Amino acid sequence: MIRPLLVMRLLTMPCLWMGLVQLVFGELSFMFFKDNVASNFTLPASITLGISLIILIGFKKYPLPSVTNREAMLFATLTWVAVGMLGAIPIVTIAHVSFTDGVFESISGLTTTGATVLSGLDSMPKTFLMYRQFLQWMGGLGVVIFVVAILPMLNIGGMRLLKAETPGPIKDDKLSPRVANTTHYLWLVYVTITALCALCYYLAGMSVFDAIGHSFSTVSTGGFSTHDASMGYFHSNLMLWICNVFMVLGATNFALHYRVYLANSIKLYWKDEEMRSFLIIIFVISVILATYLYHNGNEHSFWQSLTDSFFHIISFITSTGFAATDLSKWPVVTAVILIFVGYIGGCAGSTAGGNKVIRNIIALKSVGLEIKRLVHPNGVFTMKFQRRTISGEVRHAVMAFMCLAALTTIIFTILLMFTGLSFMAALSATAACLNVLGPGFAELGNNFAPLSDVATWLMSAAMILGRLEYFTVLVLFFPVLWRQ
Repeated sequence: MIRPLLVMRLLTMPCLWMGLVQLVFGELSFMFFKDNVASNFTLPASITLGISLIILIGFKKYPLPSVTNREAMLFATLTWVAVGMLGAIPIVTIAHVSFTDGVFESISGLTTTGATVLSGLDSMPKTFLMYRQFLQWMGGLGVVIFVVAILPMLNIGGMRLLKAETPGPIKDDKLSPRVANTTHYLWLVYVTITALCALCYYLAGMSVFDAIGHSFSTVSTGGFSTHDASMGYFHSNLMLWICNVFMVLGATNFALHYRVYLANSIKLYWKDEEMRSFLIIIFVISVILATYLYHNGNEHSFWQSLTDSFFHIISFITSTGFAATDLSKWPVVTAVILIFVGYIGGCAGSTAGGNKVIRNIIALKSVGLEIKRLVHPNGVFTMKFQRRTISGEVRHAVMAFMCLAALTTIIFTILLMFTGLSFMAALSATAACLNVLGPGFAELGNNFAPLSDVATWLMSAAMILGRLEYFTVLVLFFPVLWRQ
C-alpha cells in the first residue's frame, strides 16, 4: 500500500534542491551577471524553500520508514513532474512564454531532451541561459540519484529509488555496498568529466561562459546551447571533435568510467561488449553517411563530410541533439537515419537516452537464439552478454521494452497528427521526446514553438516517459500498483 504522506515528505527533498538552485542563480544575477533578473529566481525560490522547510519540520519527529518498490516508482515519476513545474517559473517570467511552454522547456532541460520552444537566445540574460544549461546538467544523472547521493537517510530503501531512476535493463551492478556511496562515485565521475570538457572548450576558443554552459549540456547529453545556432555558432571543426569525445563519454556507462579509473587501464572500454558495439555502430554509420553526403554534393570535401557526419550521428545516438549545420538542406533520407540512431541510444547507466545499446544487443541475440531453436528444436542454447548468461527474465523484459517503445511511438505520432502536424514532424517530435533527443524535422526544424498546447503537454509527458524508460511511469496507471 502506498503511503501518500511518505511520498509527499520525500518530494520535499527535490523541491528543496530546486529552490536552492534558483536561489543561487538569483544571487548570480545580482552579484555577478547583473542582468536584472534576480527577483525572477529569488521570489519562487523563497516560496519553494519556505513550503518545503515547513513540511520537513512538521515531519521531523516522525522516523522515515523504508521505501517500497511502489513508492519508489511513484516518487521517481512525481519528482520529474514537481521539479519540472517549479523549474518552469523563471522561464515563464523571463522568456515571457506561457506556463505550458515554460513547463515544456523546464522538463526538456531536466530530462536532457534539449527540445526548445525559445528563439533569440543570443540576446537573453546570461543568468537565464546558464540556468537552462544547469537544468540539463542537474538532470543528467537524475534528480532522484542526486537526492540519494546527498541524503544518507534515504539509504534505507535507497536502492529502490536508484533502480526506479537508473536507465538500462540490468540495474544490480553497484560500485559500493552502500547506495549513497555508489551515487557519490557516479557524481564524482560526472563532475570530473564536465570540468575536463569545459577546459577543452575554453582552450579551443570558447569564452568561459560558453565553455562552462556547453560542458553542462555536452556531458549531460542534453543539447541546450546559449546560441540559436547551437554548435554551428562557433564555426570550428576542432570544437565539434571535442564535443564528439565528451558526448561519447557522457553516453558511456559511468560505472565503466569508474572501473577504468580504478584499473588505470583504458583497454577496459574496448573489452566492454556494450561500449565496443557502441563505438563500432558510430564509426560504421558515420562513414556511410559521410560517403553519401560527399557523393551527393552536400559537402565540399570528404573531411568536412566526415566531420559533420560523425558529429551529427554522435549527437543523435547519444541523444544530445546539438546541431552544427542546417539539416533541412541534407537529403530526406538523412533525417530517417538520424531518427533511427536516436532510437539505438547510448549505453545503459549513462546520461544518454534511446533504447540503449545493451537492449539492442540482447534483442538481436534473442532473434538469433530463436532461429537456432527453430533449426535445432532439441538443442540446448544459452545467450551470453559480457561472458555472463542472460536470464530469461532479462531477455523477456528487453523484448517487452522494445515492443513498448515501438507501440508508444505509434500512439504519440498519431496523437500529434490529430493536432495538425505532418507525419514527419509528428514522428520526429515523438522520437525526439521519447528518446530525450531534442531536434525535430519538417515544421519543427527550427524549434518546437509550432506545437499546440495539447501537443506540447503530450510531448512533456513523453519526455518524462522516455526519461524513466516507460515502465516506471506506466505502472502508475495499472490497478495492481494501488492494491494492498
